[in-house]
Amino acid sequence: MSQDRRGASIGNSPEEDNQNEAQILGRRIWRIFPYVRPYRRRAVIGIFTNGLARVFDLIPFIFIGFAVDHYSGIKESGGRLGDFRAFLDENLLFYFSEDQALSYGLLIFLGFAGLAIFQGVSDYCWQTLGYKVQHDLRLDATQSLIRMEASYYDLRQTGVLMSVLSSDVNQLEDVISDSSTSIIRIFTTFITAFVILMMMSWKLTAVLFGPLILIFPMVYLFSTRVQRKYRKQRESTGGINAVLENIISGIAVVQAYNAQEWEISRVTTESEEYRDEAIGASLDRNRFIPGLYGVAGIVYGLCVSVGGWLMKEGEISTGALVTFLLMMTRLSMPLFIFGMLVNQLQRGEAAARRVFAMVDLEPNIVDKEGANALDSSIETIEFRDVHFTYPGTESPVLNGISFKVGQGGFLGVMGHTGAGKSTILKLILRYYEPDSGEVLVNGHNIQEITLDSVREQMGFVNQDPFLFYGSIRDNVAYSRQASQEEIAIALELAGANDFVDDMENGFDTLVGDRGVMLSGGQRARISLARALLKKPSLLILDEASSALDAETERKIQSNLLGTGGSRTTIAVAHRLSTIRNADEILSMVDGAVVERGTHDKLVNNKGVYSSQWDIQTGALGGE
Repeated sequence: MSQDRRGASIGNSPEEDNQNEAQILGRRIWRIFPYVRPYRRRAVIGIFTNGLARVFDLIPFIFIGFAVDHYSGIKESGGRLGDFRAFLDENLLFYFSEDQALSYGLLIFLGFAGLAIFQGVSDYCWQTLGYKVQHDLRLDATQSLIRMEASYYDLRQTGVLMSVLSSDVNQLEDVISDSSTSIIRIFTTFITAFVILMMMSWKLTAVLFGPLILIFPMVYLFSTRVQRKYRKQRESTGGINAVLENIISGIAVVQAYNAQEWEISRVTTESEEYRDEAIGASLDRNRFIPGLYGVAGIVYGLCVSVGGWLMKEGEISTGALVTFLLMMTRLSMPLFIFGMLVNQLQRGEAAARRVFAMVDLEPNIVDKEGANALDSSIETIEFRDVHFTYPGTESPVLNGISFKVGQGGFLGVMGHTGAGKSTILKLILRYYEPDSGEVLVNGHNIQEITLDSVREQMGFVNQDPFLFYGSIRDNVAYSRQASQEEIAIALELAGANDFVDDMENGFDTLVGDRGVMLSGGQRARISLARALLKKPSLLILDEASSALDAETERKIQSNLLGTGGSRTTIAVAHRLSTIRNADEILSMVDGAVVERGTHDKLVNNKGVYSSQWDIQTGALGGE
């Protein structure tokens, strides 16, 4: 499992796996309970009503025993409960009916009615508490994920992250709504039953609870064996989701390359890993559950035999023995619930490790202490001897880059693939920090300016424009409140108004997932309109016109130059016509600026830029 360089991972290191191998529950699952604290009133009501429900669950068995003794003509039930029966016979039952048999039936009904009411209230409290905690957990995990710098996602699969935010968080909701109520049910049932059974016969109670100590070593062995397997199973779920997400997103490529069978083999590999881990966990689970049945069988056999002997000896009445045996059925249910509870808690521990690893994520690129907000527009951008190497690689991408762009200036950057052009833009956006040198905004190191304030002044158009599922209006006005007129102006500047007006639903046309309903050029223009709507003082274009035809590109350039005013523009381009009108052009090779100047100057230099210009204009001329 890959370890995040900030010290948190979506999963666990092998060292952590070994450290927790002998733990029954592990450490992470306990971190759920601070999320319960804001809803402690709901939790207290849930605990209290669950306890009352357990009491009302057992009381009818006492009345059944009393009724049996009544039908059998036994006047005294014996033990301390006999006093309670005498009290009912002499006082309370008179108010129900002169026929005590009917009175006992009414008491049994009231017991079940109390169980229904209090169990319903308890279930509602715990289920809604679970949903609230689930919401808070997912929100915290999502906020941590969104705060991470863009570089965090470079080597991470979307499906794995989505698995954590969906299935793992849902698993923790089950821990709150189901496991917590099961724990309370087991505890209150055992305590209440223990008190009642001791009042009837301490000898029979000792026979009942004695064999139950066998459960504890069974639980320990099961927990320590299955914990790691559940962890691997959760991780395998993320792997399956990641592969499926890639297939669905890239289905056009899959079909174009006839790669259906190859993709099926990838899914098969991931699914087999999940299957094998699930089968291993199931094997351990199904060794544990039969063990519980075995213990229950020992307990039942002993209690029936010893109870019969005690009844013959006159130490317990027939009704009391019936009550005792009926209560045993209620005790056996928590016994099996306990087995499922441990199973569920193990799954919850596996999910908690992944969820809280995400919650604990801390970005490297944050506002430094004392950072000031940018209180004006971006007037200058400057690089001073900037060097940069991508994390996890050895070859530097930028080697001593220096330049300065003034307010209203237009800087173009060209070079072969891998020359470092887009990396310059990523440093301006602070997706990464330089290894050495400085990036300056208005003469101040960009690290001394708050992230939000400097990015608010930037408009960014990526070479692979991303559109969100929704309408054209939603994508242009993304995260902002904008009027119809403002959206229309942005679309016109981006050269998108013509094709938008021709669409049947206009601004409200749905673009599909990632904009698949639009062409590449249309997506590029919608993305440009989104950037222009911000009215940025710095416009950053990363191959923004690569999907545009020459006429559309010229129209957009004319719009931008005519309305730019004090707006600064930095554009990276392979197609040199995009940056021909730049005030200065940087020509890059292997992370270094090899020449710079205006278009005319660089063409006359007969260097890298001139060579590319001749190739591109020659190709155009030959068409």
